[in-house]
Amino acid sequence: MLYREGATPLHRLAPEVKIAATVAITVAMVATPRHAFWAFGAYALIVVALAVTARIPAGWLAKRSLVETPFVLLALIMPFLGAGERVGWLGLQLSVEGLYGGFNLLVKGLLGVLISLILAATTTTRDIIVGLDRLRCPKELTQIATFMLRYLDVLTGEARRMHVARLARGDDPRFLWQLRGFATGVGALFLRAFERGERVYLAMLSRGYTGTLFPQSPGAGVAQWATAATVPLVTAAIAVTATILT
Repeated sequence: MLYREGATPLHRLAPEVKIAATVAITVAMVATPRHAFWAFGAYALIVVALAVTARIPAGWLAKRSLVETPFVLLALIMPFLGAGERVGWLGLQLSVEGLYGGFNLLVKGLLGVLISLILAATTTTRDIIVGLDRLRCPKELTQIATFMLRYLDVLTGEARRMHVARLARGDDPRFLWQLRGFATGVGALFLRAFERGERVYLAMLSRGYTGTLFPQSPGAGVAQWATAATVPLVTAAIAVTATILT
């Protein structure tokens, strides 16, 4: 769970507003030319300002940003694998195109991860799904996500019990020749999950389910949309300016 309790202005914004703003900010950052170094510095300041406003510790963000490690490694090797013009640095011959590509991948990926973490830290999982529903996301997707979150712990517990039962019968999944038993267990878990879903669906129908899980609510007002649009508009202005000047 990435959500952090708080009463900051970002926590109080409606979820659909924060989701729309996050998408707009990310698109603006990705659309920025990779040569506009000053623009990415400005984006970094925006991310820092949002994190401070939401009272999110830097250590918390840094720890969870490690999910980007594979992309960081790829960005580090791109200068060595790139083609075209090369420059010398500490006795190494680095590709100019690879340097730009690595920087582009590293900075845009990192900024995108940080923006997403800020959204997750200020919005509960349920509110994110509610926000997607208010943004007219297909109901099938929001309902599947809701059921997944609701029954994830149930399926995890069932998988754990099946694992203990296998060990009690002398099975040891560490050996390669026992992968067949592991695959059989995964298939059995899938069938159980499918059957459980059928039972839950029939129970919901008997209780008046009509295809809607979330009650109708007013959602965000004009003031909240106007407030949340501030940062996306600033990032869009930076992206446009960087494109013009590059």
